[in-house]
Amino acid sequence: MNPAPGVAHRGLITVSIMLATIMQALDTTIANVALPHMQGSLQASQDQITWVLTSYIVASAIALPLTGWLCGHWGRRKVFMVSVIGFTIASALCGLANSLVEIVAARLLQGVFGAALVPLSQAVLLDINPREKVGQAMAIWGAGIMVGPILGPLLGGWLTENFDWRWVFFINLPVGIFALWGIMRFLPESRPQGERLDIFGFVTLSLAIGMLQLFLDRGEQLDWFDSWEIRMEAAAALIAFAFFVVHTWTVQGVSFFNRDLLKDRNFVTGLLFAFIVGMILYGTMALLPSFLQGLMGYPVVYTGAVTAPRGIGTMIAMIVVGRLVQRVDVRAIMAVGFGLTAFSLWQMTRLTLEMDSSLIIVSGFIQGLGIGFTFVPLSTAAFATLAPRLRNQGTPVFSLLRNIGSSVGISIVQALLTENSGRAHATLAATVGPGNHGLAGLPHLLNPSSPAGLAMLNGEVTRQGVLIGYLSDFGIMMAVTLAAIPLLLLIRSPGRAAPGAAAEVPH
Repeated sequence: MNPAPGVAHRGLITVSIMLATIMQALDTTIANVALPHMQGSLQASQDQITWVLTSYIVASAIALPLTGWLCGHWGRRKVFMVSVIGFTIASALCGLANSLVEIVAARLLQGVFGAALVPLSQAVLLDINPREKVGQAMAIWGAGIMVGPILGPLLGGWLTENFDWRWVFFINLPVGIFALWGIMRFLPESRPQGERLDIFGFVTLSLAIGMLQLFLDRGEQLDWFDSWEIRMEAAAALIAFAFFVVHTWTVQGVSFFNRDLLKDRNFVTGLLFAFIVGMILYGTMALLPSFLQGLMGYPVVYTGAVTAPRGIGTMIAMIVVGRLVQRVDVRAIMAVGFGLTAFSLWQMTRLTLEMDSSLIIVSGFIQGLGIGFTFVPLSTAAFATLAPRLRNQGTPVFSLLRNIGSSVGISIVQALLTENSGRAHATLAATVGPGNHGLAGLPHLLNPSSPAGLAMLNGEVTRQGVLIGYLSDFGIMMAVTLAAIPLLLLIRSPGRAAPGAAAEVPH
């Protein structure tokens, strides 16, 4: 596929591949709010039902690095078509599942087939648009992958409340059919290279990623390194990754990971920022629903409505940035984005249990703006100097680092929430007792001298302790966001890209 300007049906290609991308991006979060309904319908325990999420994440993470080789071996259009067909059929199987085993198996298939959709859509948009339109193309792509996870809980909650949890998966069928028709009809094929697969590199990297995802996903449930399972997963991930690194650095000939990717400073720095953005975005998204439903008592649908302005902010920012990215230094745009994100996180450290939803809406909208101002220029800068022949290998790695960042971010904030909440509860509980004369004016029901009063006071202390845990998490993420800003100096302005990189035609 030759890059721009003579690509026919550019608009229809964009619509088709973005339908597939949004379908996959939605499925990263749309099933979360339906888990309690699935648990009852499938007669699963709390621990068992989380495999509906874990199986999808692990399968997607393992299959993602294979995207570049598949495109080189079979051609991008064939891989895209098979991925959409497989993902759509797997979605139907999820909706038809009548047992935990059936839905976990279907979610594994969803993860395997859906892994290639996001990096393939990014690679196609980079190729079919001329250089002056790349910023706008990345804005469209970024809107799909960022707004999908944000709006997923809202759409999932609405479908579950008004129809059934199965429609969380059935909704993919018409989207997948339209996407497949567009890809078959309008997307030209890239030239296959018949590349040989580095089996040892693929196996060791897949094992490392799969074990890391299991370690991060199940660590909180099993109390981290107190569990033999977690210790084994951590050890397996480290050993497999060590073998992969040594093999990649020493192998002669074809390597599963193209070492030329590491020669591009913008791309390597972009991977670092993709990890950070994934950590901040998904870390916050993991905290807010439990905060709003668990502490504030919001119903599922209202929780989705309150958090939806985050997606609106992201879309607005991406529209604006798509026009600015060719005129303004991307580092300045990203600095503004990180600044807005940090400010929104500071606002979240002001949350209380007695407030209305206005601060949640405002801070979410501002954070959406910040993410939008960060992700589009990041995607543009990361691939500005990368040779087009490396895009099939580069886009999956970029998506992989963002996904790993999100998993790490979610695990860190959940672990810190538990630890800080427990510490705050102990501190507050130490002041509650008959000896504290400041409690003398409390109603009789809250009298700490009686068992009932002490129990009620303990419940309130627990709520306040958990609140402090959430606020501490938001403060830590704010510090991480601010600390990332100086690292922007590592990025070269795309305007200084090497001419050869822009002119080279991908194979």
